[in-house]
Amino acid sequence: MLTHIAIRDLVIVSRLELTLTGGMTALTGETGAGKSILIDALGLALGEKADADMIRSGCERAEVSAGFDVAQCPEARDWLAEQALDDGEECVIRRVLVRQGRARAFINGRSASGAQLRALGDLLVDIHGQHAHQSLLRPAAQRALLDAYGGQSEQAAAVAELYRRWRELDTRLAELTAARTQRAERMDLLRFQVEELAELGLADGELEALDAEQHRLANLGRLQGTAAALVELLYEGEGALRDQLGRAGAELAGLSDIDARLSEPRELIDSATVQVEEAASALRQYLDHLDMDPGRLAEVEERLGRIHDLARKYRIQPAQLADTLAERQAELDALEQDDKTLGTLQADRDAALSTLLEAARRLSEARRSAAQRLGAAVTGFMQELGMGGGQFAVAVETAGDDQVGAQGLDAVAFQVSANPGQPLQPLAKVASGGELSRISLAIQVATAELGRIPTLVFDEVDVGIGGGVAEIVGRLLRRLGEARQALCVTHLPQVAAQAHQQLKVQKQAVDGQTYTDIAPLADDARVDEIARMLGGTEITATTRAHAAEMLHGAG
Repeated sequence: MLTHIAIRDLVIVSRLELTLTGGMTALTGETGAGKSILIDALGLALGEKADADMIRSGCERAEVSAGFDVAQCPEARDWLAEQALDDGEECVIRRVLVRQGRARAFINGRSASGAQLRALGDLLVDIHGQHAHQSLLRPAAQRALLDAYGGQSEQAAAVAELYRRWRELDTRLAELTAARTQRAERMDLLRFQVEELAELGLADGELEALDAEQHRLANLGRLQGTAAALVELLYEGEGALRDQLGRAGAELAGLSDIDARLSEPRELIDSATVQVEEAASALRQYLDHLDMDPGRLAEVEERLGRIHDLARKYRIQPAQLADTLAERQAELDALEQDDKTLGTLQADRDAALSTLLEAARRLSEARRSAAQRLGAAVTGFMQELGMGGGQFAVAVETAGDDQVGAQGLDAVAFQVSANPGQPLQPLAKVASGGELSRISLAIQVATAELGRIPTLVFDEVDVGIGGGVAEIVGRLLRRLGEARQALCVTHLPQVAAQAHQQLKVQKQAVDGQTYTDIAPLADDARVDEIARMLGGTEITATTRAHAAEMLHGAG
């Protein structure tokens, strides 16, 4: 609900701050006083096109600020949260125009784009009038309103979800079908590669073992010769190290009896002798087990050659061959599974389409039934609003099964015949702004309990009517105000008298400058204003009495 609006230096408004309440609010004033300035300012705050010419003469900037209570508007709260612009149950929109430069916009103190203003505005305010945006002219809004009126909103949501599921399956099936040839070629290649890599049979750790064995076999002669020479040097040859250490130990054994301090060197030499003997023994065992098969080197080098050749073929390192085999096998398994899935997927797609079409046909039946009831209800209100012989209808055109969409099978269109004998035509083609406003009012009253937008604005809703019809318009607006906030610009006392709150628009000239002000009217001032609307410039006791009677009757 719109709770307050502040305007500064916009057109002929210097400064204006206004607090609004729920219910029906009427804006009245002399012709030319600028009654529509509030609606223009509100439209500007909600993202309508900004023009530097709207800035008051002699000023460099203009500003409009509008505050809303969104506690009872969950869609607006959710939108604000999604955009990271939420600030509790209050929302403040500010629009700043500068004469040199671009207009700026803010939502709850954070910078916002024009598109964001319009998106939020569509959730907060619906302006009905000849020169204002009108949600009821949009096909999607008409369809949603019909579904809400007929109580099939959940049914429509279920159809949309079934359509989404069917589209997912259909898209996946189309992708798999289109890629069938490529997939078959890829599978043939993968089978060959998997077979080739598996045939190599590279075991874990085998590559490292082969590299070590090849290095050893390639140096077999050096290993054998050096080991044999060391055995001679340590143990078997003339003057072997073992013999020399034995003699040194024997000499120190005799001397240690003379000087005990030689015992430690003797023990070290005895230990060294034992270690030399063990080393010689280990070398002899190494020579005994040294593989002297000359063909083994050729076998190892041939195996390594196959491994490296295959790695070069796949442009990878030899150590990556095992991982490459696993990757190719996994891809092949997935593609083979796709082939198996294709048949199942087609069956699932067909079943999903059948379910969707069945639900869409039921929704179409419900819509046609609701369309008749809504058409009759709105037509009845049109008669009350002075559009005798006028007719309202909701056309539900059901397409073929191949045209099913998220909205089902139906195209919904609001159609109107404003006068007897005229054919029904789309609501968007109604020429008269006054007729459009009254038709919109009739629709809003018929669906008052269903509306999601909390604030409705009617500009010149009473154009071309008077007398009893004007009073009916006022009563309907008041009834609408009991369900939602309704603001109405009017020049008819019968309409203004029905309002819960009345604002008077006044224009005055000061020092050669024109100023417009809007102020709420107390009870006595409201009687005077209604009397002025009834009797013109000369207000008599009779007109005041009549005005008081009208206000009393409305209350």
